[in-house]
Amino acid sequence: MSDLNISTRENRGVTILDLTGKIALGESSGLLHTQLRDLVTAGKKDLLINLADVRSIDSSGLGTLVAGYTTVQNKGGELKLTNLTDRASELMTITKLYTVFEIFDDEKAAINSFSKTGEAAG
Repeated sequence: MSDLNISTRENRGVTILDLTGKIALGESSGLLHTQLRDLVTAGKKDLLINLADVRSIDSSGLGTLVAGYTTVQNKGGELKLTNLTDRASELMTITKLYTVFEIFDDEKAAINSFSKTGEAAG
């Protein structure tokens, strides 16, 4: 059993990955990267990772997020993060990864940020 559970859902064309557990060296990191790769291969271009229920992220987990980001970007997609815990937010600051990822406190704002039609969101 992995230390990480991933469930996906759709909202206005955005695929949201709800993560629960730990993103750490080993199976959980591989699982996340495989899931991201499979989604973009299936044509899902707008991906949002919800980190609200992630207990911890280690350096390998951060590497996986960056690798996933690169994979999605290379396929013409976008990967954004939402609901970071205080610890995850601190890690993003320390590693300066907040300059790489678009990070949102609010899921609705994150979903709206993907809109390419220029419509005002309700």
